[in-house]
Amino acid sequence: MALVLGGCAAPGDDGEPGGDPAQTVRGAAEALVRVGSSKASTSLEMATGGTRVTIRGEGGYDFRLRTGRLQVVLPKDAAGESEHRPITELLVPGALYMKNRGAGVPADKWVRVDTTTLDDGNLVTGGATDPAAAAELLRGARRVTYVGEVDLAGVKVRHYRGITDIAEAARLASPQVRGALAAAAKGFTTDAVPFDAYLDEEGRLRKVRHQFSFSNQGRTVAVASTTLLYGFGERVTVTLPDRADIYAGKIKA
Repeated sequence: MALVLGGCAAPGDDGEPGGDPAQTVRGAAEALVRVGSSKASTSLEMATGGTRVTIRGEGGYDFRLRTGRLQVVLPKDAAGESEHRPITELLVPGALYMKNRGAGVPADKWVRVDTTTLDDGNLVTGGATDPAAAAELLRGARRVTYVGEVDLAGVKVRHYRGITDIAEAARLASPQVRGALAAAAKGFTTDAVPFDAYLDEEGRLRKVRHQFSFSNQGRTVAVASTTLLYGFGERVTVTLPDRADIYAGKIKA
């Protein structure tokens, strides 16, 4: 935190906060646990060849229980029409529940996915990065630099840029998230993930953007995942579906 005496910032004329920027970023996940919960907006941009699509989500997340609920909207078709109803996603430790999944799944049924078996640990598969995983990824932050102070939706935040190591983040992550991140560490072609993180004066993560890259059927897919957090303290209620409401049939790709 910058110490201001007589209108001068003690760390330096550029206003850079004191301390190790890598340590500051690594502490973002714990700061979110302390605050409890928040609203969340997500964006997942995928590009391969000349094709680029963006998937967006809105909802809330409880960082103490590691549970959340998102409404994920898929891109419109070339004519500007929605090709798919919004997907409701429930995020819980080790699992992802999806309703309106499509691909042959009845509209009134849920699909349950074990995130510890996914090659990306649900950093990409669900169309939205689990907000807890997005924060926990920063535990492996290294080569972090302080970029400067910016305004984010009317809030002054500090911008940090660096590289995070998925395998190191998995080793240091909380038990509820560790399994999914460990799966991602095995599934991605590289453990190094560039990021931009924005923290407020209380050390709470307000925005984080990760840039992933993986191989899919011989093609390199670039993914930029952005998570925005706001409305801290908002209550988030997640009720899991009954066993009878979970689809057990075959799901099309």
